[in-house]
Amino acid sequence: MTYLFPESLRYADTHEYVKEENGLLKIGISEFAIDQLGDIVFVELAEIGDTLKKGDTFGTIESVKAVEEVFLPFSGEIIHRNERVIDNPEILQNDPINSGWLVIFKPDSQFLLTDLMSSEEYKSKVVPK
Repeated sequence: MTYLFPESLRYADTHEYVKEENGLLKIGISEFAIDQLGDIVFVELAEIGDTLKKGDTFGTIESVKAVEEVFLPFSGEIIHRNERVIDNPEILQNDPINSGWLVIFKPDSQFLLTDLMSSEEYKSKVVPK
């Protein structure tokens, strides 16, 4: 399988990706992680308005293989969640980056995208050479 690692994204060790857009952060799960999970059957996400700390879970993704929690790489507030993914979890497998993002998040002032891995760093971690 060939995975996409767009340079516009940063990645956490726990396989979440982050894309900054106008001071907000769009968070989802990498193609690699989706592939490892297999067929996704259920997605649960935090509620809009929830204020969470760095490292808190903001949802779970359930597949035929496992139930995995998803974690916030920064502290802040959930301002939007992708209801389409909740209603149709297969969107995550078909297009995890463009259509399958999970939440839009307003970070507190204490965040640096450079704390996360670049696409090249993440790729070298997850793809065997």
